[in-house]
Amino acid sequence: MLDPLLCRDTLARLVTDETAALEALARVLDVEHQALVANDVEALARAGESRHGYVATLVRVEEERRSLCRAMQVADDARGLERLLRQCDPSRDLQQRWARCASLAERCRNLNDRNGALVAARMKHVEQVLAVITRNTAGTYGRRGPSAQVAAGRVLTAQA
Repeated sequence: MLDPLLCRDTLARLVTDETAALEALARVLDVEHQALVANDVEALARAGESRHGYVATLVRVEEERRSLCRAMQVADDARGLERLLRQCDPSRDLQQRWARCASLAERCRNLNDRNGALVAARMKHVEQVLAVITRNTAGTYGRRGPSAQVAAGRVLTAQA
């Protein structure tokens, strides 16, 4: 079992790291949204790379937090973390910072959901356009079960 002061210092560092990663992730998710709206593929790719880096940081912090909980002999879940905060942070300073961190995580989740909904809507639109172009009758049933793909399309010729 770790010294409570060392535990508090470690928790403080983890909360600081997670808060910084979540703040940066929120900014990247906003940039990603702007790139989606503008159909800017290059900006979207850059945002995706940044997003993955911040998510990796969040995963690392989560694993360190779970390890700390186990070292302090508390469950490595949300209840264990609350217990750990009560044990190692009598001033409740970290609990307030942790609440802010949780709020940032919720904001990131909402931003990510917004971006996901936009991507899903765009994909649905593309599927509909492709269905019209290929005369795909997806969603209908024939004698052989779900719609057999119709090999119909437009034949284009070009002369030089």
